[in-house]
Amino acid sequence: MKRVVITGAGTINALAHDVAGTLAAFRDGRCGITDLEIRDKDRLSIQIGGQVHDWNPETHFNRQQIVLYDKFTQFTLLAAREAIAQSGLNFDGHLGYETGVVLGTAAGGVNTWDDNYRSVYEEGKNRVHPFVVPKLMNNAAASHLSMEFNLKGPSFTVATACASSNHAMGQAFHMVRSGMCRTMVTGGSESMLCFGGIKAWEGLRVMSKDACRPFSLNRNGMVQGEGAAVFVFEEYEQAKRRGAVILAEVVGFAMTSDASDIVMPSKQGAARAIAGALRDARLAPEDVGYINAHGTGTTANDKTECAAVADVFGQHADRLMISSTKSMHGHLIGGTGAVELLACIMALRDGVIAPTIGYEEADPECALDVVPNVARQARVEVALSNAFAFGGMNAVLALRRAP
Repeated sequence: MKRVVITGAGTINALAHDVAGTLAAFRDGRCGITDLEIRDKDRLSIQIGGQVHDWNPETHFNRQQIVLYDKFTQFTLLAAREAIAQSGLNFDGHLGYETGVVLGTAAGGVNTWDDNYRSVYEEGKNRVHPFVVPKLMNNAAASHLSMEFNLKGPSFTVATACASSNHAMGQAFHMVRSGMCRTMVTGGSESMLCFGGIKAWEGLRVMSKDACRPFSLNRNGMVQGEGAAVFVFEEYEQAKRRGAVILAEVVGFAMTSDASDIVMPSKQGAARAIAGALRDARLAPEDVGYINAHGTGTTANDKTECAAVADVFGQHADRLMISSTKSMHGHLIGGTGAVELLACIMALRDGVIAPTIGYEEADPECALDVVPNVARQARVEVALSNAFAFGGMNAVLALRRAP
């Protein structure tokens, strides 16, 4: 089995349009959740989100590309360009045949859906643009990424709601570890901050109208975000030979299904995924220093996740640091695990633990060290990234400090 390392990272999200800016925001505990700037906002009860501001696609793409790229694809390509540039890899030769793409997204081209439903139902038009289908399909971002960088290995998209990115990165990890591919480009993207996207989520009654406060007793729901994060996973020996800078090593992955309820989380399902990632990585619970929590800010998710962590880690749970960066960038749904992996890399590489901001009151059902409000310096050898989705889908990644 091959060792798998991360040699490139890229992102765009509500905190910044790149990795450096995002990590600076994590260190500062800065909130990127703002009042939304979208069409028909006055018809929404939820009017805040982790929106990407100052976004001008014409800065990054030509007119023909913009016609083909939904916003979630645009975000993906920008993040991928940063990640691949950092990796220093070139895929024009044989490596392109041994490199693939696996990306996560829950809903794909929601902005395209929204625009064209308006066109047909509100404006009464009888025809839509011929590229609507290739623009909105969930695999559009993966396909365009593969075309831009000549990636001719396995390329596909995973859609498992809020666990999509972690599932995608887990598959990329398996492909490199097994020797199927030498390199994989992976991560996730989402852009649902449009009228239709938010209106659908309003119906679930799980959204906060004022702030995301994971683990705080007065938390009152999640806040949506948008953006993307993309990584380069490659064989350790290949990275070592070419002198690549290694950001972290991916050492384990596990996924489980609750098989119990379509929206309510299960402590048992989450705990089995966490324990499975430790087994896959051949780690003891005491090896883990930091967990980037799913931490949505809903009453049910946060207490269930804390209970699962307590079950798996026992007495060591009290010595763990666990934080939710959704409090800063919002919940990117299918793209969220990818952006959150940056916090794990920061903990391992820089020794900085991103805080859970917005924390105001201790909750006895979330009685763990949630790194409230202020980032912390700490040496961490192993970190976990949790993702738990509607439908009872759980995916957990384990990472170690760069070898």
